[in-house]
Amino acid sequence: MRRRFPIVVFAALLSAACAAPALAGPGDLPQPPKKLPFVRHGDQNHDLNFLFGALKAAPDEETAKAVEERIWAVWSISRSDTTNLLMNRVRTAIEKKDIDLAIKLLDAVVKIKPDYVEAWNRRATLYYLKKEYGYALHDIAEVLRREPRHFGALSGLGLILQDVGDDKHALEAYRKAVAVYPRLQRIPELVKTLSEKVEGRNI
Repeated sequence: MRRRFPIVVFAALLSAACAAPALAGPGDLPQPPKKLPFVRHGDQNHDLNFLFGALKAAPDEETAKAVEERIWAVWSISRSDTTNLLMNRVRTAIEKKDIDLAIKLLDAVVKIKPDYVEAWNRRATLYYLKKEYGYALHDIAEVLRREPRHFGALSGLGLILQDVGDDKHALEAYRKAVAVYPRLQRIPELVKTLSEKVEGRNI
């Protein structure tokens, strides 16, 4: 049986994400595009550091989107044929709307490849869609422990916090996501709305 992730750890999860160098439907979360650009299997940390710098400095949405797609492409590299096979089956299961099967397949992926961030992130998203927030938060914590700049996980964390009525910590999660990815779709608007709700309008 999987360990539940209690609601009281929200603040601790956010603090952990900040200390390290983050759904109404799938469209509410940043998701990897169906066709990812090709990237060489080089030094992933070096590549990501460069790409996140470019993401933050992107002068327009088109440039930012192109950089985002390259980041997803790097995150998608598993260096494991078994993991690649299972992730292909996960995608097929999701396309067939068999969420339970997709989760079971991702269970296998995180066991054989626990450092593969995208398996944790994908499973967190599926748990969110099932409104199993405890499990989703556990997986988000695993994502952010390995990659605190993961704007998808930070956005998902904010959405969960909003769903349970914790607007203050949702705002913190969204702000972390926007700090990483200033042109992230939809989230800057949520930051503005929640800022006015939580902190009041500037006079």
